[in-house]
Amino acid sequence: MIPFNTLDKLDPRGKRILLRVDLNVPMKDGVISDFTRIERIVPTIRELADKGGRVIVLSHFDRPKGKVVPDMSLQPIATALATALGKPVSFAHDCIGPDAEAAAASLKDGEVLLLENTRFQPGEETNAPDLSAALANLGDVYVNDAFSAAHRAHASTAGVAEHLPAYAGRLMEAEIAALDAALENPERPVGAIVGGAKVSTKLALLENMLEKVDVLAVGGAMANTFLAAKGYKVGKSLKEEDMLDTARQIMAQAEAKKCELILPVDVVLSEDFMAGAPTAVAPVTDIPDGWMALDVGPETVKLLKEKLSGLKTLVWNGPLGVFEMPPFDEGTNAVAQEAARLTKAGALKTIAGGGDTVSALRHAGVLEDMTYVSTAGGAFLEWLEGKVLPGLTAISTTLERTIPI
Repeated sequence: MIPFNTLDKLDPRGKRILLRVDLNVPMKDGVISDFTRIERIVPTIRELADKGGRVIVLSHFDRPKGKVVPDMSLQPIATALATALGKPVSFAHDCIGPDAEAAAASLKDGEVLLLENTRFQPGEETNAPDLSAALANLGDVYVNDAFSAAHRAHASTAGVAEHLPAYAGRLMEAEIAALDAALENPERPVGAIVGGAKVSTKLALLENMLEKVDVLAVGGAMANTFLAAKGYKVGKSLKEEDMLDTARQIMAQAEAKKCELILPVDVVLSEDFMAGAPTAVAPVTDIPDGWMALDVGPETVKLLKEKLSGLKTLVWNGPLGVFEMPPFDEGTNAVAQEAARLTKAGALKTIAGGGDTVSALRHAGVLEDMTYVSTAGGAFLEWLEGKVLPGLTAISTTLERTIPI
């Protein structure tokens, strides 16, 4: 694990705390549809403010690509953040410059300020040194609580940490601890469920999992590519013809590394890709022409449940079928509910993440029952792939800084 300072080592009283969070929440017509990311940063903001810190909140929103786009302003989110905190949140119409400087300078102990979208600045996504320095000039201390943006080497996620004492916020700390428990220092046996549409988008993840886990279950449409690579006919199921050799290589690697690779043994089929369409169940050795596999079948669900009972740690990324479209959600629901049951019983640690995964677990009614569910999306996926995350490196205590910690 990368060594980093936690808030336990910080006395925030009287200090200007430059706090990077992720307020890139789903919004339509100015209305927020999911408050999860706001709710998860509240503990860090509240702790810093309650201890007398002057909290200056930084975040991006959407993709304005270095231009001021009024519809992508963070101003409407200031109200939602204030409601979640139960205290006022002031707003500055820029993240650097006179307006931001005046707002930061006027803060009193315990007060909270939200700066405008960092991506309105053309230097944010290029990690421009002048922007990093200008942001750092607003604060005395830098705290990163945005693991979901940790895979970006941006000015507000990495560059600013070169100028200020750097710490991990409580959400960042929890995320790193959960990920460490999942793959770096897991209780064994450890397994992974990896689903999704394409092997090509999960190739790096699959290869890294082979190095880390004892059992690897592949589901979703990507499983069809593996089945086709084994010589099975998969009808008109979605598959990647150009990835068949790659799938065979992954299966060979799994065998060489003594990682048990589990593929579906039966599937739920339909001739039509639509909710409520007539279905059939067939073994993977007998998928008829003109039909497509849209979910794992009952025997596969039974097999996966049996495997879960023998694990101590589970990492989950991606659904097992087209969970958004009943009845093709039944496989994902059943396995997720079994993982939740074992987790609640204390027999299994389940760490899950990725956009579709979070939605699938919410759909299955078990989102709150897992050990940890990451909302980090791309950062969670890149961590599963074994990549270095610039946002984590930036807060490392081993980093040489302009102002030492």
